[in-house]
Amino acid sequence: MIMMPISTVSSRTRFFLALVCVAVIGCNGSETKTNGVADSKKQDPYLVIFSQCNNAEPYRAAQNELMTRLWAEKSDIEFEVTDAQQDNSKQISQIETAILRSPDLLIVAPNERGPLTDIMGKAMAAGIKVICLERDILKPNFTTFIGSDNRKIGRMAGQFIVDYLVKKNGSAKGNLVHMRGLLGVEGEMNRHGGAQELIEKHAGIKIVKQPVADWLQSRGRERMTEVLSVEPEIDVVYGHNDPMAIGAYLAAKEVGREKEMIFIGIDALNGPAGGIRKVMDGVLAASFVYPLCVAEAVEIGDRLLREPDFVPDEKYEVMSQMVTPENATELYD
Repeated sequence: MIMMPISTVSSRTRFFLALVCVAVIGCNGSETKTNGVADSKKQDPYLVIFSQCNNAEPYRAAQNELMTRLWAEKSDIEFEVTDAQQDNSKQISQIETAILRSPDLLIVAPNERGPLTDIMGKAMAAGIKVICLERDILKPNFTTFIGSDNRKIGRMAGQFIVDYLVKKNGSAKGNLVHMRGLLGVEGEMNRHGGAQELIEKHAGIKIVKQPVADWLQSRGRERMTEVLSVEPEIDVVYGHNDPMAIGAYLAAKEVGREKEMIFIGIDALNGPAGGIRKVMDGVLAASFVYPLCVAEAVEIGDRLLREPDFVPDEKYEVMSQMVTPENATELYD
């Protein structure tokens, strides 16, 4: 390019060059402003990680399926689920890895309340928004907690047991098997403790066995087979979730004793294999809805991602409902 001395350029040419310079400067200024606005907006998808305590239970599988589907409806969300397989150490390790990735939102269904408390605190300290989902921890190391009240559900189950025994035996007396979930988990403790509040008021109700079946149908069946071999009289089997209660029913049916007792569960999932259908089929005398809490978690989580000034409540309670043969068909989807 040949550069001409400014003195040799005509006034008309100088005017044209000045307009070009203004235009270039204006374009550059506009470009900077546009880039500034663009830079202030999030370009990458939001990363949401769900730390699931296990995928083996039907309840957990239903949570995973619904949460995956709801987050998939949002085009700017990258969603992942991890499976701790009922192992505290594994879940802690998975959350540690998640913290290193700095997700925009971490949702945790703790395997056990004590062991998971500190690592969730570390996620909070790293500036990550944390939703604690339907199993609480020892300290409020979360942005918000979304769940149902397991103690209330336990009380509902306890009242159902008392009412059934009064109707069957003329008074609140009979033999009860408490089939417990994974010990130390908030749900197990409160589903047990809530029922006990009602049962312990009646000296005639005897808890003959309290087998631990870790929430699994296969173990419920195994533990109930053991109970049946030593207990000749059982009136009620109260399982802390539907799969364990169904496993107990199958064990009793195998030896022809399923009509001697009733089976009660918790979860009341919908669908062909869920607790509501099992009530309709006569396998369970009753079940109690334990809400998935997923729709609520996605709604609150989405607001946490998009609304900088949004301050959620510390806790949100999702209500339960009793399912019996009288309302099961109405509730079944």
